[in-house]
Amino acid sequence: MKMHGNGHLHHIEDINYNENPFIVIWEVTRACQLKCVHCRADAQPVPDPRELTHEEGLKLIDDIYEMNNPMLVFTGGDCMMREDLFELADYAIKKGMRVSITPSATPNVTKEKMEKAKQVGLSRWAFSLDGPTPEIHDRFRRTPGSFELTIEKIKYLNELNMPLQINTVISRYNYDHLEEMAKLVADLKAVMWYIFLLVPTGRGQMNDCITPAEHEKVFLWLYELSKTAPYDIKTTAAQHYRRVVLQQKMREHKIKNGEIRYEDTITSDTASMIDGLKRAPKGVNDGNGFVFVSHIGDVMPSGLLPIVCGNVRETPLSKIYRESKVFKDLRQPDKYKGKCGVCEFRYVCGGSRARAYAVTGDYMESEPFCAYIPLAMRKKEKAPLS
Repeated sequence: MKMHGNGHLHHIEDINYNENPFIVIWEVTRACQLKCVHCRADAQPVPDPRELTHEEGLKLIDDIYEMNNPMLVFTGGDCMMREDLFELADYAIKKGMRVSITPSATPNVTKEKMEKAKQVGLSRWAFSLDGPTPEIHDRFRRTPGSFELTIEKIKYLNELNMPLQINTVISRYNYDHLEEMAKLVADLKAVMWYIFLLVPTGRGQMNDCITPAEHEKVFLWLYELSKTAPYDIKTTAAQHYRRVVLQQKMREHKIKNGEIRYEDTITSDTASMIDGLKRAPKGVNDGNGFVFVSHIGDVMPSGLLPIVCGNVRETPLSKIYRESKVFKDLRQPDKYKGKCGVCEFRYVCGGSRARAYAVTGDYMESEPFCAYIPLAMRKKEKAPLS
């Protein structure tokens, strides 16, 4: 049993990711006024006429609720550009669901809308901030004035005492400015800093990604930061952060208690024992505890792993999640290829399946931005020549 930041109890040990997701992301619309460099959605200025209707939206919420009531996040495009957003949120919240929204900071986000969100009972509001200064953020978002607008909207939220989550994509653009960024997140009174590591898909490109060694540096830095930061830190498309956290915890544990021996393969039980992951001990990954529904009802393992496995207009979400071949593959770390498949951290990490797919075209391949060499491969290298 686990208490979430917003006071809701959630039975993590009850979740079997083969049956039900931990989190469902629904892209309620693709419409958005921004033109961000890294946009996964290749957002467009007006809503798509094929978007799920209000009735279809309510049915989808019912279907999601039936899957052991996972967390539900409304995203976009800009979810604020969906006319019935608050009615949908109200419907889900009245059912007892935990709902968050991730709107873009545009003039669309008015004080009235924030007040409405608070009345409806949205558990968290997430804004994207990708740099500690207007130059860095606006360049990344390709929208002059976006930084100032975001800060202004965040100040409204603070006045309303609504829990704020800040989302940051780490890339070439801001890699050298993370210290200032961490301080800004604290100054803005965020309860959660959600870090995304760039996946080269949609408009996000390879040469904007940081190197494997830089990923490792970022993770070690984040781990140290997490001990003192006034906010929680979570990561997306950074599955290997969980490996780093475990390695650091093991190191600290060993230093404290003299040498400890741990098994070659780290299961989710070991992970929860070493605790401190502040999330489902079993690593959530694309299609494994995580599912994405697009604006037109297409179901994918995640927004960054754009393989359509079915459509909610034709097949219930639960059936697609449980029975699609792609989803089933993604839930079998022992079948991963390359070093991910033999890595002792494959159950808690598993590498970003989305990044593997973006770089190699195969979602079962190794995480291309991981610097770690698994134990099994190191033992092999050391084996004497027969």
